[in-house]
Amino acid sequence: MRKFTSAAVLRCGVSICSVTLLVAGAHEAWARDDIAYSFSISAKPRLSALADFTAATGIQVVRPDAGAIRGISRAVSGRYSAETALREILAGSNLGYHFTGPRTVAIEAPGAPAGYGADVVTLDTISVTGGAQDIGRGGVSEINITRADIERRNATDVKGLFRGEAGITVGSPLPMSQKVYVHGIEETNLAVSIDGARQNNKVFHHNATTMIDPNLLKAVRIDAGVAPVDSGAGALAGAIAYVTKDARDFLSEDGFGGSLKSIFNFNGHVSTNNLTGYSRQGGFETLGSLTYGRGNEFRAGNGQEVLGTATNFLSGIGKVAYQGIEGQRFAISHEQMRDDAIRPFRANAAQIVDNRSTPLLRPYTLDRQNTVFTYTDASPEGWWDPKFVLAYTRSKVAVDQYSGATIDTYSYTSEGITDSFNGKLENKFALPIGNIVAGLDFYRDRAEYLDKSYRSAERASNFGAYAQARLRPWVRTRLSFGLRGEHQNFEGVNGFRSSGQGLSGNVSGEYDLTSFLIAKAGFSHVWAGIPLAENYAQNPAWNYGAGPKSVTSNNYTTGLVAHYGSLQVEGGVFRTQINDARVPLWAPDMALRAFNLQTQGFQAGGTYNWADGFVRVRFIRIDAEIDGRPADSYVGRYLTAPIGDVLTFQAVHTIAPWKLTVGGDVEIVFDNNTLFNPATGIGRLEGYQVLNAFIEHRSFYLPTLTMRGEIRNLFNATYTARGTYGLEFGTGLVRPLYESGRSFLASLRLDF
Repeated sequence: MRKFTSAAVLRCGVSICSVTLLVAGAHEAWARDDIAYSFSISAKPRLSALADFTAATGIQVVRPDAGAIRGISRAVSGRYSAETALREILAGSNLGYHFTGPRTVAIEAPGAPAGYGADVVTLDTISVTGGAQDIGRGGVSEINITRADIERRNATDVKGLFRGEAGITVGSPLPMSQKVYVHGIEETNLAVSIDGARQNNKVFHHNATTMIDPNLLKAVRIDAGVAPVDSGAGALAGAIAYVTKDARDFLSEDGFGGSLKSIFNFNGHVSTNNLTGYSRQGGFETLGSLTYGRGNEFRAGNGQEVLGTATNFLSGIGKVAYQGIEGQRFAISHEQMRDDAIRPFRANAAQIVDNRSTPLLRPYTLDRQNTVFTYTDASPEGWWDPKFVLAYTRSKVAVDQYSGATIDTYSYTSEGITDSFNGKLENKFALPIGNIVAGLDFYRDRAEYLDKSYRSAERASNFGAYAQARLRPWVRTRLSFGLRGEHQNFEGVNGFRSSGQGLSGNVSGEYDLTSFLIAKAGFSHVWAGIPLAENYAQNPAWNYGAGPKSVTSNNYTTGLVAHYGSLQVEGGVFRTQINDARVPLWAPDMALRAFNLQTQGFQAGGTYNWADGFVRVRFIRIDAEIDGRPADSYVGRYLTAPIGDVLTFQAVHTIAPWKLTVGGDVEIVFDNNTLFNPATGIGRLEGYQVLNAFIEHRSFYLPTLTMRGEIRNLFNATYTARGTYGLEFGTGLVRPLYESGRSFLASLRLDF
């Protein structure tokens, strides 16, 4: 029987099974008031809110066989005991509850006797396949982008996905050249994964490294600095885990449904359209999602059309899964994104001025794909809770090349390809005070360049073994520590070979100093072997000498979190040191070019929640040095960029009787003259302020229809975002890309 989404969404979340099956690595559940959990649950259908409650606490929820759970719950955001959060979710529903054990809570229909036990049924599992080990592990430097955050930000690119997160910087207005910086460190120095699959995307320094469509995502987790060893190899400055949607995120039982979403941006007349369909039948599940974006160049705040910023992309994902009656779950997915348009000659800058005459624009094609097979057990017993992942990932960029005296005559099209065949086998061992995840993983990475007259490639293969413990040894203490050992073989472009091995380790924890004040700290040392060179920098004439050095890092973080009722305030300091970071250039003697990188700073913020909304403020200061000197975006390619001081505000409020939500965010970036040279005028970084606002309404007459109006860059600022290449060199050397000026957007979403 067909299940329309209006009903399916009301049931989707609370498809709940056992605690630790939902979010692997989440803390063990305890029905005690002296243990606080972090919640970020917006006002939403109560069933969906209960799903988020389980994801945050790991506590199994059961309900009576008769009677439905309806209505909109209050927003719950901050640190609360499980019982306090549950009371808020159920407030106004006329439903009761009682804890039937330390890991189970029963929802009671009106008039039902307490402890009815035999009259309850367990709700279906909330599926987090592909992210079971990747979301909500309670790290001391963890940033979680939830499904509610993604929907509220209404993003069409990576920059929009992380809007409002002061510690995450995304440069460039073009999706195909947007790079993510976490606490000032470029993402190729982090362990980046999509649905558990390792990404190897260092194709061309003028392009993005991980271009992904937010329409396909349900969550993102960022470990800034200190990352657990089960995040994967190469977590020099942390990890980023992207998790895509599953059919079980929409359907809690057999049926099918879908959604249509369209966004129109009047600045550039850009239309972005998404169609998603999903189904469940027996143990089988399918999901397909396709997004298409098309439009013209946008105008900056000064009214100028920014050449090369037209939109032309296609992205999609297909998933098939089967879960047996005993819990064995098999899933395979293929996700792909392609950007194909005329771009600036260097896609991350409007123009670079040198002694060569080049066209302003040329064709670029960037294609990234991700294929993942996953096996998990949704009904583990005792110490048996396995996960097996096998994946192939690939990124390719094709760029037109020119020749002639003025370099303006088309000659040929070059290609850079990076790919990775990788996998892991791990098991989570449940203990009375927590769990231990132990496993093996491997990767075989390749970076290849194809020119008209030659081709070159570097390769690396790696085998690792690891164990990460997440424990509650004492009532007020949460402790995590892990160890990882690896062996890597490296092959250069000219047949050079080397091998190396190293150990990585981390320790972090939280301690409840009082009922409202938490202290946290963490440290990690990471061995990452030899990173592959960018495709377009490779030179068959390279001399490797004694060989590149293995890259290592040390990460430190410490801070305090205070919470009182609906208010949470936090602050801390951080430092990352990366040694022998390899960034080769094309010249024959530059194969071993490497730097020592350090970023450090502090951050502070607060969140206040009320029944129908919240307000957040975040501030961060990031100072970056390369070989002891302030970092710039030229030497810092694949390493860092000058960031400085960033302040963000976010606020959202829902007027439930009107089915209306209003909200907005502000980003204030301060002047940064660390690099300024008065003699040349180069190095001045001008600050800017950007305000975005939206209003969203769910139709009274068609509840599955959501309408949204949005204004971005309300004050029409003319600016270049931090993290964009060349913004500190001055217009005489580099004309950096301006961000979009004031933009009006209209969105419609229809669930069926």
